[in-house]
Amino acid sequence: MLETRAAHPRPFSISVFDPHQTSTESWEKFHRYWQLRTEEDHPGERRIPSADTERALREHLPLLAFHRVLASCEGEFIGSLTLSFRREGSPDHAAFAPYLDAWGGVLRPHRRRGVASALLRVLLGFMEAQGKTTASIKAHLPEGHAFLAAIGAIEKHRAVENRAAFDALPWDELARWQSQAFAAGGGLRAEIHAGRVPFERLASLIAPFSALINDAPTNALDMPRMRYELENYRTWYADMSQRGGEHFLVLLLDGDEVAAMCDASWDQRFPDRMYQQLTAVAPRWRGKGLAKGVKASMLALVRERHPEVATVITSNAEVNAPMLSINHRLGFAPHRHDAVYQIGPESLRAFLSTRPLDPMERYQ
Repeated sequence: MLETRAAHPRPFSISVFDPHQTSTESWEKFHRYWQLRTEEDHPGERRIPSADTERALREHLPLLAFHRVLASCEGEFIGSLTLSFRREGSPDHAAFAPYLDAWGGVLRPHRRRGVASALLRVLLGFMEAQGKTTASIKAHLPEGHAFLAAIGAIEKHRAVENRAAFDALPWDELARWQSQAFAAGGGLRAEIHAGRVPFERLASLIAPFSALINDAPTNALDMPRMRYELENYRTWYADMSQRGGEHFLVLLLDGDEVAAMCDASWDQRFPDRMYQQLTAVAPRWRGKGLAKGVKASMLALVRERHPEVATVITSNAEVNAPMLSINHRLGFAPHRHDAVYQIGPESLRAFLSTRPLDPMERYQ
């Protein structure tokens, strides 16, 4: 349950944060706030450089738009809310129009003062003004789960981030997986890309990749059909070119049909880490060990190109038993559990009706 508010709170204000208009002083305050939030949410994790965070917030994304607000008290930022939604006029906008993603929080010393309720009023107002029916919000900390349950959000999806020591992977077994899967494919041919995949090739893979990801378990999420999009690759590759990084892709093909795929990325800012992304097999090719084969091939490729990698990180839906089994056999262990909650305007209104507007709240 939510705790009652602390007595005699200091006043706070809520204001829009525009990364393109903010002052140098506001950026400095934002970075101080974000460093504190990062340490609270992900203690011990290495931080993305402030310059990269600032660049990312300023970046124009062709498919996504953002609305950001910050809570301030005595000259410092103490809370935030970011809303992400499909940009009007982008492809298939109508299918995405009812939905948005929301994330944010309040620094621990400033909780129990109504700041979170004030941020929720911003969320509700935006949803009502823009005709949004569903907000998706992720949580991984106990207090996040408790807060979302208390406001009436419904848990719809669970995922687990797994990590493994790279050197401790069973490399001999992985070699067998790769050899057996590639041989068992019965005429399948391998296609491997390291560093970047040419955009013309990516364009031809959008449809099959979209079909594969939509076949992945997503629990009960209310959402439009997922889709890979070339514009997202352009944005991602441009970002990697600035910060340093590589994209790896392993395919098994039956003619032009994608039978199995596995991709991963490496970030030059964190050279001892590899980030495993989607591993998927088309329905008619399942049961032949192809998922293990493309995953083994991917791991070997990264090992060859980046011997400095010490940790491999991946995330899986908790209902994806086959992939979790593979990762368990490789020695992966859970590092963090995430849940996605969804909430609509009606539930937000019902909750906020129990949290009357505090005269200490100010809006700018």
